[in-house]
Amino acid sequence: MNASSGVVTFKISPDQAATSPPEHRGLRRDDIRLLVARPSRVEHRRFTELPDILEPGDLLVINTSGTLPAAVDASGRAGAVHVSTALDDGCWVVELRRGDNRGPDQSLRPGEWLELAGGVRLEVLDPYPRAGLRSTRLWRARPTGVVDLVAYLRRYGRPISYGYLDAQYPITAYQTVYAATPGSAEMPSAGRPFSEALLVRLMARGITVAPIVLHAGVSSPESHEPPFPERYEVPPVTARLVNSALAAGDRVIAVGTTVVRALETCTTPDGIVHAGRGWTDLVLNPDRPSRVVTGLISGLHEPGASHLKLLEAVVGPDLVRSAYRAAVDHSYLWHEFGDSTVFLPDRQSTPERAIR
Repeated sequence: MNASSGVVTFKISPDQAATSPPEHRGLRRDDIRLLVARPSRVEHRRFTELPDILEPGDLLVINTSGTLPAAVDASGRAGAVHVSTALDDGCWVVELRRGDNRGPDQSLRPGEWLELAGGVRLEVLDPYPRAGLRSTRLWRARPTGVVDLVAYLRRYGRPISYGYLDAQYPITAYQTVYAATPGSAEMPSAGRPFSEALLVRLMARGITVAPIVLHAGVSSPESHEPPFPERYEVPPVTARLVNSALAAGDRVIAVGTTVVRALETCTTPDGIVHAGRGWTDLVLNPDRPSRVVTGLISGLHEPGASHLKLLEAVVGPDLVRSAYRAAVDHSYLWHEFGDSTVFLPDRQSTPERAIR
């Protein structure tokens, strides 16, 4: 493993892909491996030990977006249509996959029509996020024959999945236990290992749990683009809890990169979080580091993934590099059903300098 221009690079072997949910591998959802990365050391634990790893006073911020079955078959097309989101004007953002699901089908052109299940038709309008792109995998499309996207996908869709999985799993496998507001095309997977019992143990230890919503769009496993605009909401109570925790010198630990994006969107340059909702196009990187998040729970991201830059923006490249080196060397499992990491400041660190 090495770093190129500050970006962590590494290789994983095919047998390090989690090919099924933990429950299908004889584990509870909260019994996966957990790599604990601090500036001073790296430890190998189980996710069920998280209440013993965190400290009273920590604020854990979770994403309560629920996952939609966002893959729908299209007549006359070998691959499925992945529905990323619905825009404010009623149009959908979609990706047409190749028949082998190894990448986007880039043969689409403006003016074409896609015939979906249930009599729904999509008129392909222009590339997303802006018209005029010469090469794109996402398109803005106008639907006819459907009013409620959530209801439609629940009836005709199936979960988005990729070639490393050994089977098609039901939508229940793609939900966190606290999912409350449906809207994500792909699971905010950092929160999947939490069980109801684990959440109770965390709260009994004096760890506060606060919600945000960010609806994750379709990822880019082949091209690793930065995230596109996504719909979010940071409630007033969560903003108050974050500000109070930081004022008290406590840690703010985001469960997933989606939480980081939502919180940082609502944070002013002086580090104050305000309630907010709408669309965020914020992309964190080492040039725009986090202002309020001081710890992070995350799954393991693929080589070249834009999420790695976000990790570096929160914890710095050195800690990401050491954590991923340990994960590779100890055969941790990647992808949405894989193992987990938690990046934490050392106990003596102040929030402003927690991990940098």
